[in-house]
Amino acid sequence: METRDSNGTVLADGDSVTIIKDLKVKGASATLKRGTTFKNIRLTDDPREIECRSAQIKGLVLKTEFVKKI
Repeated sequence: METRDSNGTVLADGDSVTIIKDLKVKGASATLKRGTTFKNIRLTDDPREIECRSAQIKGLVLKTEFVKKI
C-alpha cells in the first residue's frame, strides 16, 4: 500500500512534510502550528500514519491527512 499526503502525493521514507492545520498533541502541552516542517519522516505499517521527530516531542506519529509533502 502507498502512503499519501493530504494532496494525494506519494510519501517515502526520508521525505520532508509540513503541517496544514494546527494540531493539539495528546499527552503533551505543546500545540503544533500550521506550517511546521518535519524532515526525514518514517513510514509505519499503517498507510494513514507517519512517524517524525520534533525538538519538543519525541516519537511523534501524525496522520497523513494533516500533512503535505514539500
